[in-house]
Amino acid sequence: MTASAAKNPNLVKGMTGDWEIVIGMEVHAQVASEAKLFSGSSTAFGASPNSHVSLVDAAMPGMLPVINAECINQAVKTGLGLNAEIHMKSVFDRKNYFYPDLPQGYQISQFKQPIVGEGEIEIDIDGTTKTIGIERLHLEQDAGKSIHDQHPDYSYVDLNRSGVALMEIVSRPDLRSAKEAQAYVTKLRTILRYLGTCDGDMDKGNLRADVNVSVRKPGAALGTRCEIKNVNSIRFIGQAVDVEARRQIDIIEDGGKIDQETRLFDPSKGETRSMRSKEEAHDYRYFPDPDLLPLELDPAQVAKIKASLPELPDEKRARFIKDYGLSAYDASVLVAERENATYFEDVAKGKDGKTAANWVINELFGRLNKEGKDIASSPVSAKQLAGIVGLIGDGTISGKIAKDLFEIVWTEGGDPAQIVEKRGMKQVTDMGAIEKAVDAIIAANPDKVEQVKLKPSMLGWFVGQAMKQSGGKANPQSLNDLLKKKLGIE
Repeated sequence: MTASAAKNPNLVKGMTGDWEIVIGMEVHAQVASEAKLFSGSSTAFGASPNSHVSLVDAAMPGMLPVINAECINQAVKTGLGLNAEIHMKSVFDRKNYFYPDLPQGYQISQFKQPIVGEGEIEIDIDGTTKTIGIERLHLEQDAGKSIHDQHPDYSYVDLNRSGVALMEIVSRPDLRSAKEAQAYVTKLRTILRYLGTCDGDMDKGNLRADVNVSVRKPGAALGTRCEIKNVNSIRFIGQAVDVEARRQIDIIEDGGKIDQETRLFDPSKGETRSMRSKEEAHDYRYFPDPDLLPLELDPAQVAKIKASLPELPDEKRARFIKDYGLSAYDASVLVAERENATYFEDVAKGKDGKTAANWVINELFGRLNKEGKDIASSPVSAKQLAGIVGLIGDGTISGKIAKDLFEIVWTEGGDPAQIVEKRGMKQVTDMGAIEKAVDAIIAANPDKVEQVKLKPSMLGWFVGQAMKQSGGKANPQSLNDLLKKKLGIE
């Protein structure tokens, strides 16, 4: 690694030295709304082809668009959640292009006067916070879907998505690595889910990203960018950035030049391939849609939406660190999904926050991941886990017993306190009984006693033996203290 690469780990090594990747993102987020942007058709996923299509969606002659107020409110809410400027007046434009799944021959979008202006979000990379600028958020209608693989001689068109409301969130070219691009989309999706303005389901196409990638020598002018279209997973975003950056570096170092174009990422082959030359704004012949008046927002409504904003991930993370004494890492894990954060707070109510966090992150999340479940399908409720944590906190059970109890609750259900009582799982606090067991172990192992005096770390052997004698029910701290006293290694 060169000295410059050592200072900046984002630099990529090429045959002619180090290169810097420059990335900008255009994230298309489907608005959480039961109806489309300009019609009353359903947005429900998975319906039979062309069953959620109104005359407006199909561009029948004489049909006029009518703005869905809920979509406007959701866009404003998103803009406020991104610390962005809300434009009190915005304009819908026609973006003209011809494609089979675009029945109007144009897409209703926003160009020069979008509903949301500049904002920003913060991402965390290896413990370092970086601010990524948001250039704009504009509303637009989605196109339909072309289906090419059902018949060798025909293509089919499904217009169920036609007219569905999208928020296109455009970042500034502030991202410098695949890792940063992934962190940005992950954080953006988290914010949208907290706000309830998009479900972020990439498997259904409800959140997808156009990734703009260029390379340059550090400090040089921006290079020619290529747009990788419709990347639909966080993992693929990272792979696409790395593959495309390497492709561009190899071309330039071989004496070639980068053509500005739109490309697709093929994850099975690990490559990007050309779709078409990249269009500029003038290619679309934007002009204000004559069927839609300029959109003017009511300041009182914007203020009402702002007042209704939930606690967002960064605010919640800071509060978890302050109120529960959590590490920055644990707090970040817990706030990554709103449902997870709510679950944790239900467990931690009146309990030790650090203990609650350890059980939620290590035991619960670990088991959920292992079994492919999410928090909504957890066999252990927040109330049950709170019960387990409470029993640890008041000394009723030890950590080891707690793990056995968690397994019982996971597989059989039930109230943790009742299970402990019924199955005799309480921690042994009768020091007289524990002392007898300790005395017997010491008497039976004089050689070990001599060894532990020379090597105190061997105390663990005695602890293990005593725990075995008590069936794992001895209080670990009391047992340690007693052994140290008996063996004279205080």
